[in-house]
Amino acid sequence: MKAITLKAFGDIDQFELIETAVPELASGEVLVKVKAIGLNPVDYKTRQGKAMAKKLKQPYILGWDISGVVEKAPTESKFKVGDEVFGMVNFPGCGNAYAEYVAAPESHLALKPQNISFEEAAAAPLAALTVYQTIVKYAKIKEGDRVLIHAGAGGVGHIAIQIAKSFGAYVLATASAKNKAFLEQLGTDEFIDYTAVNFETEVKDIDVVLDGVGGDVAEKSLKVLKKGGFLHSIPSPAKDLSAIRNDVESPWILVESNEEDMEEVAKYLAEGTVKVHIQQVYNLEQMGEAHKQLESRRTRGKLVVAID
Repeated sequence: MKAITLKAFGDIDQFELIETAVPELASGEVLVKVKAIGLNPVDYKTRQGKAMAKKLKQPYILGWDISGVVEKAPTESKFKVGDEVFGMVNFPGCGNAYAEYVAAPESHLALKPQNISFEEAAAAPLAALTVYQTIVKYAKIKEGDRVLIHAGAGGVGHIAIQIAKSFGAYVLATASAKNKAFLEQLGTDEFIDYTAVNFETEVKDIDVVLDGVGGDVAEKSLKVLKKGGFLHSIPSPAKDLSAIRNDVESPWILVESNEEDMEEVAKYLAEGTVKVHIQQVYNLEQMGEAHKQLESRRTRGKLVVAID
């Protein structure tokens, strides 16, 4: 099979397209013939030697989000050969997703909804699971909550807007002016152009903050939270947030592969609660180009690599 490996951690010139053996199945795994790979910021950070780099095993194969068709499954599996599936494989860990075939724990997969494409399915898992596990399971978002989403046009952000609105929340979202119409189409109630105003002086009485930017944005977000509010910063914040304000919740949460949560994501997609926006689809040979776009941090929605 074809796979994209890393000769060493570093820039995109370390990518190499190789022919390698189809992976053998361990207990509880199925073999997926990959149709599409979803890309996330953790991909390029790991390529650089950060994030999940220590979790990888040689040959270094990046990636976690996939969609495809079950090629091989044990008789006791919940899936059968020919099933269309999608999921986030072995996160946090080694997903080996940049390949034509992936050995995936069946508990990390769900059936692909028939109303979406393989590309849309591959784009969803990590971002949608991040939103679900943080603001739904942990923060317990509810109707009437005031929810602030930073980087609203990004992969996590644009899904977070849709899920928050499905709960009846009042959603405020930050982005640049060019993304205003996009965010409003998603259901944003209040758009904040971060290039024109300081959100911390424009916003108040927030119940939940989901920060996709990190750095000092998380610290500034503490100022707009109600007492007892919830803040999750996906990238590392610049400082220990709990030391700055101890009357709000600001836990460190790392998204993880989870069978029940994947089923919830599948429902959101099947019902149309969440529609994933894909900015561009690449092929395997364009992986370096795709990573450069990821690193720009100017992607609207998600990037996907399709495999013929």
